[in-house]
Amino acid sequence: MKGSDFVRVKLPDSEFISSLQRRKSGDSGIVKIKRTSTPDDVASVLLKEREGHGADKEVDSTRKRDEDDVENKDSDDDDDNGDEDEDGGDVEVSDAEKKQERRVSHGFHLVEGKMKHGMEDYLVAENRKMDGHDLGLYAIFDGHSGRKVAEYLQSHLFENILSEPDFWRKPVTAFKKAYKSTNNYILENVVGARGGSTAVTAILIDQKYLVVANVGDSRAVLIRKGKVKQITVDHEPQKKEEKEVVESKGGFVIKMPGNVPRVDGQLAMTRAFGDAKVKDHITVKPSVTIEKIDNDTNCIILASDGLWKVISNEEVAKSIKGIEDGKKAAEELINEALAKKSRDDISCVVVMFHS
Repeated sequence: MKGSDFVRVKLPDSEFISSLQRRKSGDSGIVKIKRTSTPDDVASVLLKEREGHGADKEVDSTRKRDEDDVENKDSDDDDDNGDEDEDGGDVEVSDAEKKQERRVSHGFHLVEGKMKHGMEDYLVAENRKMDGHDLGLYAIFDGHSGRKVAEYLQSHLFENILSEPDFWRKPVTAFKKAYKSTNNYILENVVGARGGSTAVTAILIDQKYLVVANVGDSRAVLIRKGKVKQITVDHEPQKKEEKEVVESKGGFVIKMPGNVPRVDGQLAMTRAFGDAKVKDHITVKPSVTIEKIDNDTNCIILASDGLWKVISNEEVAKSIKGIEDGKKAAEELINEALAKKSRDDISCVVVMFHS
């Protein structure tokens, strides 16, 4: 209702909500959620494993929102002054939520580019069981000025995320804390003044929810009913909000003739792991979103910028239409990028949802 502080949302009649809450709400499968709720607040309701975990409480928060995204500002992230979040999630909650029976498969492909610096892309694509949940772990790490950071992230970032005590209750906060602590370790122990990496990480929970985080220009998109939706943020210096982040930290963005805009004339992105030379002027705080996976979801695609520089989101959706094998889809996309003269390393993970 216009002017109300709450919105009414239908919740599933599965393990996410108890019959007690339905009786309290006064409407079968309905719960009130305050308009100012953060992604973590919403997720804490949606990701309950059992009854009696506090699901009968209204979600209440007074944190800031922007027009399009549900933002979440970490209280402990005090080194990111002026860094406004873009975080949010289109968590679509319906009354038809039941145990998903769809088969999920994934495939991947990667090729070394022609930049003569050796392969610097790393990826993750695996399934795991944890605390009674089925997880799909997918990631792209695009290294620059060396492979050490990307290689370290491949082996450690998901472990750090899943080890966060808040992961099930506050996944957005858990991702941010893990990104920050992992980067602190990298700067102290893994890499010197040069070397860094992008990251796009996605965790599929019980085939129902996808939590996605990213720093840099590696990207993830979701295809639903054949329509593509970008679910990550490209952290590029030419974007007004990203340039303001850099400048608020005492850095600057400059574009040299024939080149792309760079932070302090060096780094072509505003968020990354490592990069000690510009660490005071960039951030590792990820953009995080939570996506509802429903029966209309076709697939998820993660790829490094070697793909996205030459192929649009819409072209990606068209290129793999009708392909039901993740590996074949990843190969098709990379072959198309090569045909369009991409010279960078290219890595791609495709997650397919089968009826």
